[in-house]
Parts: sequence; structure tokens; C-alpha cells
Amino acid sequence: MRATPEVRPAERGDLEAVASLTVAARLVSAVNAPADWNEDEIRTHLSVYLSSGGQVLVADVDGRVVGFALARVVAPFLFSDSTVWLIDSLFVAPEARRRGAGHALVAGVAALAGESGAPSVYAGGHAVDRGMQRFLSRLGFAPAAGHRVVSTPVLLRRLAQDHDVARMRGRRAPARAAIDDIIARRRRAREAGTHSAPVDMRTPHAS
Repeated sequence: MRATPEVRPAERGDLEAVASLTVAARLVSAVNAPADWNEDEIRTHLSVYLSSGGQVLVADVDGRVVGFALARVVAPFLFSDSTVWLIDSLFVAPEARRRGAGHALVAGVAALAGESGAPSVYAGGHAVDRGMQRFLSRLGFAPAAGHRVVSTPVLLRRLAQDHDVARMRGRRAPARAAIDDIIARRRRAREAGTHSAPVDMRTPHAS
């Protein structure tokens, strides 16, 4: 398994893998979803999420999607007087954990938040399992009205610290690469005059 996962916006062909992982996430976490949801229904909900401006990032290891993050911009609301980024769901397959995929996914969201000037990143309290809650806590996310929240500068700093620790231990850290790659993709999309969100995937089996 490659040491550094690639984090990128989901493409049409990734939707089935994300739906399959969502089913797995429901089995090990407190995801509040109907027990009889099947993957076709999940793909439909994901397409609605995307069409409404949500971002789906995937962690790819050797051509296999091993994790995903669903995140979106949230306008000022009851607990924040500024626009923030919200991680609705974050999940890495159990067998792929402790290899940097979670760090890389959060780094991807942090890059989006930093680029947009959002002062904070929230994580939905119901959207991750206990292991992910502990992981987010280590990155500086603190409870906030049912969510966990961390300031964007603190999150970027914590990710950089983890990068430095990994480098000292002789390992490649995925966070820096993920941040640079997400920002570069967004800039290229803007220069090309296209939207950087994934394509409409409401018909995932179409050619």
C-alpha cells in the first residue's frame, strides 16, 4: 500500500466506492441514516449533496478509494457569525487507517477553508465514529454545540506539526501534499473557467 494517499475531488467513477464506504461507516459509527438505505439511494443523496455545492473528497491508495470526506460551506448561523466550512462526514476504511488517509482528507478540507478565508472548520458530531472523534480531537477540534470546531490557522498548524513529526520519523506525511494539491486544483479550475466541484453524478452508470 502506497505510503502517501492521494486526496482529490471525487469523480463520477468514485461514487460507487463512496456509497459502499458509507454503508460500512454506518455499521461502525453513529451515522444517522435509515437502516434500509442501499447504495443506489446513497448515490442519489450524494448527487444531491454535490449539486447543492457540497464537496466530496476521496483518499485514493493505489487506485482504490479507502476514505472520503463530505464538506461544504455554511453561511453564518446560530453558533457562528461568519462563513465556515463544515465536515458533514469523514470516514476511512478500518483496514486503511493509520496510514495517513485521515490526515490527508482533513488537510484537503483545511486547504479549501484556508483558501476561501473561512476562519473555522466544523465537524458534524454525528458523522464520525469514536475513533474519528479521537482523531479530530488530536487535531484541535473541540466540542461546539453538537459539533467539533477548530480555527483554520490552528488546524493548518497542527497538520504541519504532524508533518514535521512524520518527517523526523522518516515517513512521508500526506497533509502537506494534500493541501498543496487541493489549492493547485482549485486554481487550475478557476483559470480554466470551470467549477472545481465534482461533476454531476446523478447518473453514475452513464458512459
